[in-house]
Amino acid sequence: GADLSSTASASPSSTTSTTDFTQGLLVLLIAQLLSAYMGIYVQDTYSLYRASWLENLFYSHFLSLPLFLPLTPTLRRQYARLAATPPLRLQLGLHDPFSGATAATSISTRSPLLPTSVRTLLGAAPAGLLYLVLNALTQLACISGVNVLSARSSAVTVTIVLNIRKLVSFLLSAALFGHRFPPAMLLGAALVFGSGALYGWETSVRIPAKRRAGEARDGDGVVREKADEGGGYGWVENGRVDKEKAR
Repeated sequence: GADLSSTASASPSSTTSTTDFTQGLLVLLIAQLLSAYMGIYVQDTYSLYRASWLENLFYSHFLSLPLFLPLTPTLRRQYARLAATPPLRLQLGLHDPFSGATAATSISTRSPLLPTSVRTLLGAAPAGLLYLVLNALTQLACISGVNVLSARSSAVTVTIVLNIRKLVSFLLSAALFGHRFPPAMLLGAALVFGSGALYGWETSVRIPAKRRAGEARDGDGVVREKADEGGGYGWVENGRVDKEKAR
């Protein structure tokens, strides 16, 4: 239920000054510019080397692994904390139609609702590691989709789609956790969605319609090409030669 505005009142333990808020916006702006540059760089790479999106997906992750070496102690501590979490127990709300009450029931290793292999995994694996694997799988699906899109679309389209995707994720997260949106943030969201819709209409509706109209206007079976016959220059039109004598 926190207010997401920079001037919202906060407790002394979680204060956010205007300076910190401005620095956060600056980081987002720099990241946005770098993302746009990377989109153009990837587009040029595809056009120059005819590379596959799988190659880009592999090398961009494989070559960045050494950058995590300085964070090895931190990663080990975080993994140890995740490995120390208890097994996952999913809570189901079972509604009693007679009393109108809802009882919380745990799905554990003894639940017949799950396959044996899944029950064994839930009973042995720490919940933190399962969440880590789930997060990695969803990240893989997301970055794979981005690479497929970048291989088939322009860098501008990829950047706009990613902006809308980030905004949708942010709004969904804020709605799920009960945050309140200030008017300026709602205006910014409207600008992002409106700009994306305008770009989508321009590239998917107006430009193709204009192209089809041009093809229909010139598509009456007339094919004109230059011809050279009998020492005169002319145009071949529907198989006929209309010579224009050189003067």
